[in-house]
Amino acid sequence: MAKTQTQRLGILLALALVMAVTRIHHSFLHHFDALPDASWGVFFLAGVWLRGSARWAFPLLMIEAVLVDYVVITNQGMDFWSHYCVSVAYWFLIPSYFSLWLGGSVVAKYQRGLSLATLGTAAVALLVSVSVCYLISNGSFFWLSASVPAAARNFSGWLENLGDWYLPFLETTAVWVGLGAVMHVLAVQLSRMRQRGAQLH
Repeated sequence: MAKTQTQRLGILLALALVMAVTRIHHSFLHHFDALPDASWGVFFLAGVWLRGSARWAFPLLMIEAVLVDYVVITNQGMDFWSHYCVSVAYWFLIPSYFSLWLGGSVVAKYQRGLSLATLGTAAVALLVSVSVCYLISNGSFFWLSASVPAAARNFSGWLENLGDWYLPFLETTAVWVGLGAVMHVLAVQLSRMRQRGAQLH
């Protein structure tokens, strides 16, 4: 479905708001503690809904993610670059998140309307892109971050670490993408109803 630039900006702002609220909840928005971080789902859905706009939309979402991290960390009275999660591996979030965007873009490119074929494509694209994102982000942190003791850096240790966190990340991303899919279906159906109503008049 073709989108105007205004519609694309609206989608971007909505996704950015969801990411900001859920990504920042660990610091001072304690009443949102029950919400898991939607960042991975946001980048995947952005790839679906904003395909063709990666040159400007992806950098904006990436900048937002970093700014939110900066606010959260400094709000806790810590230096950003000294935080446990921030190291040279932090730069690998760019290809990690872009793999999610690409997964969503594949869905947008090969979707066949509201069909089982589209659902299958989305499921495969989500699984592959989340797996690639996780391998890059987890692998870069494990092998490059000073937060992981050098003595603990071995292949068996990495595999154990991969196993500890992969399913939670996959499940959380799938939940957010599922919510996005429901909203997409509702939006499509509403658009069709409006078109039919306009034709009747």
